[in-house]
Amino acid sequence: MNDTTKQLLELVSNWDGGFEGAFNIREDGGCAARQSTKNIQITSKTDQPGLEIHVKPGTVGERVYIPACVTKGGIDDLVYNDFYIGEGADIVVVAGCGVHNAEDSEARHNGIHRFFVGKGAHVRYEEKHLGTGNGSGARVIDPVTDVHLEEDAVLEMDTTQLGGVDHTRRVTTGHLAARARLLIRERLMTDGEEVAQTDFEVDLDGEDSGVDLVSRSVAKGHSKQSYRSVIRGNARCTGHSECDAIIADQGVVSAAPELVANNGDAALIHEAAIGKIAGEQLLKLQTLGLTREEAEQKIISGFLK
Repeated sequence: MNDTTKQLLELVSNWDGGFEGAFNIREDGGCAARQSTKNIQITSKTDQPGLEIHVKPGTVGERVYIPACVTKGGIDDLVYNDFYIGEGADIVVVAGCGVHNAEDSEARHNGIHRFFVGKGAHVRYEEKHLGTGNGSGARVIDPVTDVHLEEDAVLEMDTTQLGGVDHTRRVTTGHLAARARLLIRERLMTDGEEVAQTDFEVDLDGEDSGVDLVSRSVAKGHSKQSYRSVIRGNARCTGHSECDAIIADQGVVSAAPELVANNGDAALIHEAAIGKIAGEQLLKLQTLGLTREEAEQKIISGFLK
């Protein structure tokens, strides 16, 4: 691995010189390092670029890392990763992505991840995105996550965009069986001329299934963000979608939450709030000795936690 990859890994996947457990490190469209374990097997796809990750039933307390790094312009990286999680497993998946571009041509990563989570299994999915480099070429990250949860399965998705990504379209779809739960927490920061689009689409197909989508974002500079969510209740179920956004400078944010109740026992709720930082919040912090800029940053940091 080159030094840029190592620096990106520290930021997006808590790399400290190595990973414990199963891992696959992707660098500029190729595999830089890989390791499987007794319970988690990582193999290359034979029909398209990407991986198959198989987790044995009953596997508990293990982690699998699949970070991807692009370290120069002119790279258009596309990867398809499929996760097969056995019944009763309880694992953590860390899938950060960093794009560094110090050149004039575009650098792009598009990761398409599919999760097939067995009965009663639990997965925590952590994903951080970051763009770095002072080149004029765009840094683009377009993640796609497709989730299929069997009965009583749970997937927690914690996704963060740390900054520096010029354009991103983040697409997440889900299909939930009986008593399955999908919990998503998104945190997003844009600045300058950056553009970010979030699309959630979830079908609650099983009795007593549930989804909770919470997005918090900050749009600074002249950046633009759009948030769209569609929750379909096709059985007795619960669904909640929440979008909270702070506008700073000349940022633009749009939110379009949609609920579709195809069953009389579907209980669905959506919330959306967009606005600037409250003046009294700034004033209170400034009276404690902070500058206006410091006060704004403190409020934003707390909001995105």
